[in-house]
Amino acid sequence: MVGSTIGIVAGGGDLPRAIAESARDAGREVFVLALRGSSEDWVSNFPHEWISLGETGKAFRALRTANVSDALLAGRVERPKFSDIKLDAKSVMLAPRVMAAALKGDDALLRSLVDLFEREGFHVIGAAEAAPNLIAQVGALGRLRPSADDERDIALAFKVVRALGELDVGQASVVCAGLTLAVEAAEGTDAMIARISALPEHLRGTSTRRRGVLAKAPKPVQDRKTDLPVIGLQTVRNVAAVGLAGIAVEAGGALIVDKLAVGAEADKLGLFVVGVAA
Repeated sequence: MVGSTIGIVAGGGDLPRAIAESARDAGREVFVLALRGSSEDWVSNFPHEWISLGETGKAFRALRTANVSDALLAGRVERPKFSDIKLDAKSVMLAPRVMAAALKGDDALLRSLVDLFEREGFHVIGAAEAAPNLIAQVGALGRLRPSADDERDIALAFKVVRALGELDVGQASVVCAGLTLAVEAAEGTDAMIARISALPEHLRGTSTRRRGVLAKAPKPVQDRKTDLPVIGLQTVRNVAAVGLAGIAVEAGGALIVDKLAVGAEADKLGLFVVGVAA
């Protein structure tokens, strides 16, 4: 029988921590199921248990013991080699279904995982429900606003992101002066941004003449209970380091970790962070 606690299956990055803290601040009991090799030391601030990929039976037992009712999946997990995972008995039974889903793409894999939790009696929720204060709103976080040129780049960047998303490829792109400089695939947003610095300066912005935008939006095909695009302090710093003018995210469809700090950092570094209506 499931109970009243929210259970967070936590991968890497700041998002699982931010969700856990927000849910606790809102008065929810929180239990963290921390993935070895991905989760970080912050989990010690919450009731938690460490598990490895492949310990599905242990995971469900831990959630039930913790009286979990609502469960969510959050954070970065590197796609493993299935041959390297040691499976418990429950995982052996479920492996064919999960592996078949994984072959269809990330979104199919996530939908399969949601289905597994729901079949076990847990109510799977998204970050928007667990931590609504993280959801991006329309408008700028800091003092700066996009220029007319930036607005045109933002519009094109969102078109690119949505085209990528239809193919279940990525959630981010970088556009400068009408030219698409980079798109996100399996490497993730940080690695995609880092590639910009290798481009000739006449194609991109610099620290003294900022140009170009990073845009992030959810894939049209994805279940919004899982894997919404996320930005945080490190995203702002990475964007500033490669000379971009700012960041645009889909309002209502992206998460911003530590909004006040993100706005302050954007002001400090001289770039904008803006939520744009879908």
